[in-house]
Amino acid sequence: LPILFPQQSGLYEYKIFGGLADCPPKLCADVYMDLDFRKQWDQYVKELYEKTYDGEKVIYWEVKYPFPLSNRDYVYIRESREMDVDGRKIWVVLAQSVSVPQCPEKPGIIRVKSYKQSLAIESDGKTGSKVYMYYFDNPGGMIPSWLVNWAAKSGVPAFLKDMQKACRNYSKST
Repeated sequence: LPILFPQQSGLYEYKIFGGLADCPPKLCADVYMDLDFRKQWDQYVKELYEKTYDGEKVIYWEVKYPFPLSNRDYVYIRESREMDVDGRKIWVVLAQSVSVPQCPEKPGIIRVKSYKQSLAIESDGKTGSKVYMYYFDNPGGMIPSWLVNWAAKSGVPAFLKDMQKACRNYSKST
């Protein structure tokens, strides 16, 4: 993606195809979009909220990183749509980092300035969902790219497992 990310970061962009059994697509989308609920099930959330700046809803998200690494934070916008594509219902979520003067960087936390995510969820034809995700971020700082790539490779399956568990618990908590 030379146009979106002109610098050579040495980092991978991820395309993930997966399934979430027994999690219908609308439930998956609802769980994914519910920031307050995410604070309950995502162990890496340090701070997460949505605020409106100049008429635009912006999300602030601080992610816990293991010692000795500094936490990272994201400031981004996202949009969700339920679409009908040739009779198939598909839930789409798009997110991208933005720069907002009212959300300055905090000391000791590294701001992730390059973040982009696209998510599509549809029925698997049974009781679950098929999920497609494109993901890129550059966590910045002095983390070797092999470590970032290893964390993403192991973190994505763990995230999907956590998300599946969150879907099962969602109806109980709302």
